Amino acid sequence: MMRIWNKRLAGMLAALLLAVVAPAILALPVSAADDLPRLSDMADLLSDSEESELSDLLDEISERQQVDIVVVTVESMEGETAEVYADDFFDYNGYGFGDERDGILFLISMAERDWHITTRGYGITAVTDAGREYIAEEFQFDLSEGEYAAAFTTFANLCDDFITQAKNGQPYDIDNMPTDPVTYFAGNFILAFAIAFVIALIATGMMRLQLKSVFGQSTASDYMKQGSLQLTKKNDLFLYKKVERKKKEQESKPVSTAPSSPPRPTGGSKTHISSSGAKHGGGGGKF
Repeated sequence: MMRIWNKRLAGMLAALLLAVVAPAILALPVSAADDLPRLSDMADLLSDSEESELSDLLDEISERQQVDIVVVTVESMEGETAEVYADDFFDYNGYGFGDERDGILFLISMAERDWHITTRGYGITAVTDAGREYIAEEFQFDLSEGEYAAAFTTFANLCDDFITQAKNGQPYDIDNMPTDPVTYFAGNFILAFAIAFVIALIATGMMRLQLKSVFGQSTASDYMKQGSLQLTKKNDLFLYKKVERKKKEQESKPVSTAPSSPPRPTGGSKTHISSSGAKHGGGGGKF
């Protein structure tokens, strides 16, 4: 009887302990990485190996930069706009580092053929509107061709570069964008060609100075040896005539009063408020 009573007492104590401790456990914050991976391929666009490689890349960049880099694919947004869907997916799934929830999320929807990048916290600073357009130009071809792993990898690596640049105090923006490899190569080629041309000019000039026996003459006949050519017949032939025409003066036309060009964009990021009340930047397009 005593043994049965001890078991009941132990059970009651365990239940009491669980009732006290469980609410505290449930109240503990859980990181976004534990709830959802930074890659959510719900449209099943990637192979297992591609998913593994991309997930590792997103995790490494996110943890090192302390800015969540997230990729989401869906079959359909079920009537939502890409902006609303991307903002809500980021906010309600708890992505983002720190109090400002720093992060960048890339969404694509197959049914609507929409892509959208939403930024929050430091992501708004790192990826400006001009920066987002630059990133989109880099992944747009692969995305349109169905090379999704390549497009997502390009997005992740560029986010890494843009965050690093922003932390150095000069975020990529309208007047400060990454150097295009083609432009960089062309510039270096022109510089190398100019240097080679100057060197060749100096070398040929030195060779010319070494010619002591040959000098420039005023007429072609001075280069001939006296008496080496005798002309027996001469004729003057009329070859052509030159006619000059002057354009008739026309009355001047009134100066055009076309409207001036629109003001030049000032850069930075336009922001909006999501359904959760958070400030987001971003934008998207079709693929």
